[in-house]
Amino acid sequence: MIKAVLFDLDGTLADTARDLGAALNRLLAEEGLPPQPYEAVRPIASHGARGLVSLGFGIDKSHPRFEEYRLRFLDHYEHSFADKTVLFDDINPLIDALQARQLQWGIITNKPMRFTDRLVPALPFACAPAVVVSGDTVGVAKPDPAPMLHAVQQLGVAPEECLYVGDAERDIQAGRAVGMKTVLVNWGYISDDDDTASWQADFAIDQPLQLLQHL
Repeated sequence: MIKAVLFDLDGTLADTARDLGAALNRLLAEEGLPPQPYEAVRPIASHGARGLVSLGFGIDKSHPRFEEYRLRFLDHYEHSFADKTVLFDDINPLIDALQARQLQWGIITNKPMRFTDRLVPALPFACAPAVVVSGDTVGVAKPDPAPMLHAVQQLGVAPEECLYVGDAERDIQAGRAVGMKTVLVNWGYISDDDDTASWQADFAIDQPLQLLQHL
């Protein structure tokens, strides 16, 4: 029996790609490089600062300036993390429906607390989440299972009594690792190169209210 529904944040509940892209493009401008269009940023947005630095500069974490760029990107994002971020359509009707069924809901994201702790309260959720676990809450991030276990401990439920809903392979891996049912959202930040079938989510949905069919 499902007692709680837990969600990823970026690309699942909220469209954060425009603010992430704006931060990246300010950094690229400082380095005299061309901006990245939204269409290029969107499928990478779930990969966070590291993925976006790799996209913008064409480098990986072995590059000697990679960490410098990552930290500067975060500093730019600090000043615009909620400028253009919005909830995806039908997220609030879904949350209302979960509340009507007396189900708890919460967030497990890899976004650092410095952003999550301010962004989540700024978003117009129908009601506040019962738990929020950020990428650095327990010192490790998804796909490590520790954030998932921390969330269920806070809620007082067992992992097998939860659905975990996300748009990235690490979301499905983390949920499966602790015995949660996993749901892939097809509206999320998914690349054309992603082989989503290989992720082995229990369900995939095309719009938020379809989740209700799996409770």
